[in-house]
Amino acid sequence: MKFNPAVLALSVGAFGIGVTEFAPMGLLPVIAHDLGVSIPTAGLLISAYALGVVIGAPLMTLTTGRVPRRTLLIVLAGIFTAGNLLAAVSTGYGMLMVARILTSLNHGAFFGVGSIVAASLVPADRRAGAVAAMFMGLTIANVVGVPLATWAGEHLGWRASFWGIAALGVATMAALRLTLPRLSAPAGSDARAELRVLARGPVLGALGLTVVGASAMFTVFTYITPILREATHASLGFVTAMLVTYGVGLTVGNWLGGRFADRSVDRTLIVTLASLAVILVAFAVFMPLKAPAAILIFLWGIASFALVPPLQIRVMHAAADAPNLASAMNIGAFNLGNAIGAALGGGVIAAGLGFPAVALAGAGSAALGLVAVIVSVRLQSRTRPAALGRPCPKTAATAETIVVDQGSAGWALSGWSGSAGRSRSRRCSTSPSPRGDHSPR
Repeated sequence: MKFNPAVLALSVGAFGIGVTEFAPMGLLPVIAHDLGVSIPTAGLLISAYALGVVIGAPLMTLTTGRVPRRTLLIVLAGIFTAGNLLAAVSTGYGMLMVARILTSLNHGAFFGVGSIVAASLVPADRRAGAVAAMFMGLTIANVVGVPLATWAGEHLGWRASFWGIAALGVATMAALRLTLPRLSAPAGSDARAELRVLARGPVLGALGLTVVGASAMFTVFTYITPILREATHASLGFVTAMLVTYGVGLTVGNWLGGRFADRSVDRTLIVTLASLAVILVAFAVFMPLKAPAAILIFLWGIASFALVPPLQIRVMHAAADAPNLASAMNIGAFNLGNAIGAALGGGVIAAGLGFPAVALAGAGSAALGLVAVIVSVRLQSRTRPAALGRPCPKTAATAETIVVDQGSAGWALSGWSGSAGRSRSRRCSTSPSPRGDHSPR
């Protein structure tokens, strides 16, 4: 994909949000000591953020449906900046908790609206790549931003980390203002339409798949440090190196997921989920051996985030005529999958089944997602021929392209039920994709 300054600005915002979400994991001991609370109590700062994402995603999306997209993204970045500034000046645990909740409110809406805007800025056959480019900021945050914030917290105090993140928020606001075109709110968007779309079976199915995919990842990753320390008998230095290795894998996987999803969304999901299941089974077997474990952790990272672009595109496709709420809710679904995966892995450990069983539980979640995708694809292939009529002529109204309407940031994609899609005659239909999925034809 060619360099796009606006997509880069969105990626910078994603980087900042990623650091904000994950940095406290490395700062918990410092925060707990400074504020005089236990580490489990400090850990609630992370749980509160995740809860805020789940609540904030629909709340912010439904209440801002008529706000121009560029303005909305800048305001969301402003909320992010204000929350981190409040965290930087927090003098007590309660104040820091409020700051974390405030910061989390922008998360789902920023990624949801940002994904739609990023995809609308590029040609139709590059939309998954644009979404992946935005999410690349999130993966790079795990490789660079989180370790840097942890280092700053250890040497300069945890507040210094939040000051730095707030400065990044200011830079994001400026970059969005300078690079994004004027994007009006989608024509005819309203809360009731968004809620109706959210109730559709395909949309709920796509969101459910996101929950399952995320749970497969976090069932094991949540406990990667104790797994490496106790099952692999690794040093702290090796654990740190593996976290970086995993982060690099996430970055590579996000890039690959975007490229392959532009060709075939369903095929990318099938291959990725199958690979993730196999990798986690292998990790359960080779967990005690450092060299094989290191290789598998890298591959596991690739498979984990290769899921992200096709999952996001799948939701955007299923809710194409009102994608804002569904796209934002998909981010909440990732966080819900995070919580479910952590609970599943914790339950396995509490039952005394051992760390290899944790990896097998993650593999089971990936296999469940794989079965769901295969069943969905087969159902679509059975119902599609019945829906086909005579071929539609390829006119401007039916061209398979995405364009940014000069008066609206809404979709104009005939393959999706966007504004242009609704103008098609329903008496005819385009031929099915030779790939038999949601990919561009």
